[in-house]
Amino acid sequence: MNSTAKYCLGLLLLASLIANVVFICMQARKTPEVPKCSRQMAAGMLKTHMHDSKSLIFSDLSAEEHTVVKEYLMKQTDLKLTDSEMTTLFDDYIFLIELHLPEKELALHYLDRSGSKPPREAKVVVFHGSRDQIVEYIVGPLPKPTYHRDNTFKRYGRQLQYSARPVTRVEYGYVFDFLATKEFPKLSRVLQESFGYNGSNFCFVEGMPRGLKSGDRASWYTVFRKMSGFYLHPVGLEIRVDHSSKDPSGFKVLKIFYNGQYFNSSEDLRDKYERGTIKKIVYQPSEDYASLKPRRPPSGLPPQQHEMRGRRYSVQDNQVLYLDWGFAFGLSSLTGMYLFDIRFKGERIAYEVSVQEAIAMYGSNTPAVMLTKYVDSSFGIGRLAHELVRGVDCPYHATFVDTFRYLDTSRTKHYRNSICIFEHNMGRPLRRHFSDFFINDYGGLANSVLIIRTITAIANYDYIWDFVFYQNGAMEVRVFATGFISSAYLIDGSLRYGHQVAKNTLGTLHTHFVNFKADLDVTGRCCVVGGGGARCVRQHGACLGGQGRGGQMDPVGSFRGVTGRISPGLGASPTCAYLQLTPSRPPLPNLRPRKSERVVPNSYHLLLAPTPSSLNSA
Repeated sequence: MNSTAKYCLGLLLLASLIANVVFICMQARKTPEVPKCSRQMAAGMLKTHMHDSKSLIFSDLSAEEHTVVKEYLMKQTDLKLTDSEMTTLFDDYIFLIELHLPEKELALHYLDRSGSKPPREAKVVVFHGSRDQIVEYIVGPLPKPTYHRDNTFKRYGRQLQYSARPVTRVEYGYVFDFLATKEFPKLSRVLQESFGYNGSNFCFVEGMPRGLKSGDRASWYTVFRKMSGFYLHPVGLEIRVDHSSKDPSGFKVLKIFYNGQYFNSSEDLRDKYERGTIKKIVYQPSEDYASLKPRRPPSGLPPQQHEMRGRRYSVQDNQVLYLDWGFAFGLSSLTGMYLFDIRFKGERIAYEVSVQEAIAMYGSNTPAVMLTKYVDSSFGIGRLAHELVRGVDCPYHATFVDTFRYLDTSRTKHYRNSICIFEHNMGRPLRRHFSDFFINDYGGLANSVLIIRTITAIANYDYIWDFVFYQNGAMEVRVFATGFISSAYLIDGSLRYGHQVAKNTLGTLHTHFVNFKADLDVTGRCCVVGGGGARCVRQHGACLGGQGRGGQMDPVGSFRGVTGRISPGLGASPTCAYLQLTPSRPPLPNLRPRKSERVVPNSYHLLLAPTPSSLNSA
């Protein structure tokens, strides 16, 4: 073959290759034809699921509403409110502004029976330092408030002591300044030789509760080295500070714990240290073992999910529609995420499902940790929901929602992208069956779910809160804890309470309790509640001709009667695998059985404090 023929053949092959590449690209970009039935189903879904404005009765307050509520209260001369970045503990100032949820009766009358719209109101917590009271006010109607009323006694049944307030940013500043300027100078040699203290390289983590009886306000503070991942860098110093006085000059040190030894004051520790009568800590620089820096180079891009035909859900204001689902959502600064008016195929299955509380309980042989029980709503669970990162916290294709909060601040804070909503393929079928026995058959359904998520970073722990909606009408609420464990300085006897995770560092024994509220309406508001499970019983083998006895599964059920509330202990028994809620009215003859909802608690119940404990009332 001559060179001309080879050249022509090469051109022909190249042209063929280019044509094939172009054809493949055109086919890849071409949108496949949608089956006619799919188009009809989508159109039908849009017609029967439409957004409406009624969900707005559950929507969070806007920044403008925060402003008008604050301006209204500032004009009330009898409240004597202070508006300043640097209030004192003697002042009267606004601590919290958020939505006051409408009463259920009024809300249902509006949602279901075309009743009048409930007044939109704000809940405002004021710290009255001048008269040592905490007062909860209801302000309304929004957007033009004309009234406020004291709601404290109605909600709590008593007036609240000023000592019951959470520690604010101002008070934290007072405590840290007290330690840095009043106490640490007395311990300059101890701090320098033991910890390499230079005046700015300490962090503090507090313990809770702040005492064993009502009115106590004395906190243990554990000292950590100020570096990335400081929660895993305890130095071996813990200090108990009485900060019950509104005047920082009245603060005092009650106890010091240094290297496993107790001291009555800074002077006591200093004197015994200088006399050489105690076990000393010799300073050694800490390695950067707890940093969030990557330990190795990236290994490439992970797989991603894509919405090939667009979103199958829609978000308008605070309302989400997804296939047969619809619900309203919000984020309380104190308690976190809540959902209202949850419907499946147009029927309400839950009036409210919400986070109420998260508690972390610790155990150790160091004083700051041994009695610690963090009640996270005192920090503000929803307050600590910050911006979510695309591709890590939520998928790239998620819808993000901003939130506005007013808690322990002098102005409304705007948190971008602090809630995300997305559809997600779970990677396993929701239902499937294959058969080659008698008949050949297969059917299956991909398990795609809708997830609404927020993440709250409460000190060392980041809680991922997911509300998950399945195509079959099931709803799941789950929480994942990540972030850092809390640690204590390793001393004699510490390994009984955890594991050594680094040099002189103990990962402490702990557990978490999370409380959710589920107000479930099963074709009505009055339900019969029961629990169920199974056991194995011995039965005569009649099916085997009466020979021997066999083990048979036998249902175990408990009937709790007609109720509108499930008691806290229900579901605690290991034999109770699920709860069943059924309408209390009897079924009509010749009709289908009554509808029920099944509630499956997936975590166990463990009581760690005896009921008559002083810790429970602290």
